[in-house]
Amino acid sequence: GYRVSLQGNVFGRNHTYMTFPEYNPRKHIKLDPPLNIQSNATASKCQIWWSVWNVPWYLAEILQYELQYKEYSMSWEVALNKTLPSSLPQVEIEARELRSGIAYAARVRCKVSENENSYHSQWSEWSQTTVFQRAAIPKVSENILNTKTMQFLFIPLSFGTLLYLFWNCKLSSRYCCFLTLGQKASPALTFPHQLLSFSHSIVCTMGILR
Repeated sequence: GYRVSLQGNVFGRNHTYMTFPEYNPRKHIKLDPPLNIQSNATASKCQIWWSVWNVPWYLAEILQYELQYKEYSMSWEVALNKTLPSSLPQVEIEARELRSGIAYAARVRCKVSENENSYHSQWSEWSQTTVFQRAAIPKVSENILNTKTMQFLFIPLSFGTLLYLFWNCKLSSRYCCFLTLGQKASPALTFPHQLLSFSHSIVCTMGILR
């Protein structure tokens, strides 16, 4: 350790003041803020990376980072904070944590990991900010999703409708009677023809959806 003292001149007389009788520089570290923070946002995630400067290699391996990000128009007081589990100078933010079409700002700071006993430091100042915006989901994917959804819904509904029509046709046939010549066909006799027409329209519609 070191002994740190403060000397001063008061009323023409020199005085020595003891401030740190046992001072260990390893326990009082403050690093420079990270530099060159950059980002790349897609529809599924946002990647952020940066670099550190003037940090010895033995400290770079035990650094701890904290990410702070917010909507660009909001104050830093309402920003979200994330303490990163790795000493690597990079992080990914999942798309579900970001609103589509909204610009975000992010910054990062560093210090020696709290799990390290040989060194101790306070947080550095915040880095400069990087601005990013989550990319929108392509409309083609949305159309495909809507088509598949319609197919899944249309098939069971059509099957249920066919069963309902078939059951009604069966009940109607019990009360059907023979018609004399010159009489008009009753709805009960024309019903099977309607059923076949409905089935044909369903097959055509399913072909279009595919």
